[in-house]
Amino acid sequence: MKIAQVICQILRNPSVIGKTASCQDSLLVRIRTEDGTEGFGEADSSPEVVKAVIDAPFSHNIACGLRQVLIGENPMEIDRLWEKMYQSTLYYGRSGVTITAMAAIDMALWDLLGKLLQQPIHRLLGGKRHDRFRAYASILFGADGAATGDIGRKQIDAGYTAVKFGWEPMGESEAKDRELVAGARAGLGDDAILLIDAGCVWDERTALQRAHMFSDYNIGWLEEPLRPDNVEGYRWLRDRSPVPIAAGEEECGRDSFRPLLENRALDIYQIDLARNGFTDAVYLRQRIAEIGARPCNHCYTSPVTLAASLHWLSTCRDAFLFEDCVEEEPLRQKLTHERVQATDGFITVPDGPGLGVTLNEAFISSVLVDQSE
Repeated sequence: MKIAQVICQILRNPSVIGKTASCQDSLLVRIRTEDGTEGFGEADSSPEVVKAVIDAPFSHNIACGLRQVLIGENPMEIDRLWEKMYQSTLYYGRSGVTITAMAAIDMALWDLLGKLLQQPIHRLLGGKRHDRFRAYASILFGADGAATGDIGRKQIDAGYTAVKFGWEPMGESEAKDRELVAGARAGLGDDAILLIDAGCVWDERTALQRAHMFSDYNIGWLEEPLRPDNVEGYRWLRDRSPVPIAAGEEECGRDSFRPLLENRALDIYQIDLARNGFTDAVYLRQRIAEIGARPCNHCYTSPVTLAASLHWLSTCRDAFLFEDCVEEEPLRQKLTHERVQATDGFITVPDGPGLGVTLNEAFISSVLVDQSE
C-alpha cells in the first residue's frame, strides 16, 4: 500500500473579521492511498503558508516540500515518515509552520491508519483512560465586564460548568483587567470553574500582580500571561503565583516544548494537535507525566481537531478538563457531519475508526478557497 495523493484545501468563512479566533479559516490535508482510502487532518496556522510548505517543489535533500517526501511511501509507517519529513525540511523547518504542516499530515496518517485497521486512534495510542471529560466553554472576553458576564451566563445556561475567557481587551489597564474578571465571575456564579487567558500581554511582575488580583475571584488557572518564548519568566512566575499557570498553545513539536518542560515552567501544558500531531503529542504526554504537571488540549478550530484532541487527551492519565470552542462560526459547527461538542457540560470521546468523524463535503464546497483566483 502506498500514498498516492496529498491534497491541501484552504477553507475560509465568507467573512473573516479582526479577532483572535482561528476558527475562521483552516487548512485541511487529505492523504489518499492507491485504493482510494483517505485520512484527513487539519493545521492551525496561516492556511496559505502551510499549503506552501506542503506544495513546495524539491530544492535539495534537506529543503523539500512535504508532498514529494510522502508520495509512494507506506502510510502505516508513521514514525518513520515523521522523521523523514523532519530531515527533509532541515533548512527551513525544525519549528513553527513546518511542524504545523507535518502535524496536519501526521493527523491524517493516524486517521488513515485507524480506518485501515478499523480502530479508533485512542486505541492505537495505547488505550483511553477517560470516556468523557468535563468541557470548558472557550470564548473571547466581551468588550467590558458587563458584556463578559452576559457571555458567561449564556454558557452556564447552555449546560457548561466551566468557562474560559480570553484575549482582547485584556491588558489595556489594571482597572479593565479587574473589571473583565469580576464580570466573568459574576456571570458564572460562585460554583463554576473560571479560567482566564490573558493573551500574552504582560511582563513578569505585572503578571504576578494580576495573578494575586485574580485569585480573589477563585480562578482555576491563568493562561499565557507572558510572551511564549519567555521561558525564564514563566519559571519565575510559576514559582511565585498563587494560581496555576498554563501555556503552550503556540508551541509546535517536542523541541519547541522542551525548554518549558526542562525548566518545569508551567503547571498545565496545553497541546494543540493541529500544531503538534499525534506522534509528538504522545511524546509530550509522557514528558508531562514525568515532571508531575497536567496536560490539557488546546483547540480553537474545527471538529476535526476537536476529535483529534479527544482521542489524545483520553489517553493522558492526569487529564481533567477539555477545551471546547463555542464560537458560532460555520467551520466550528459544520465541517463534520458529527457534532463534536459538549452536552450538559461533558464531551464524549469518539469510538469510530480513525478520528471517528466524517467530512461534510457539501459544506466544504461552500467554503473552499478557489486557488485559481
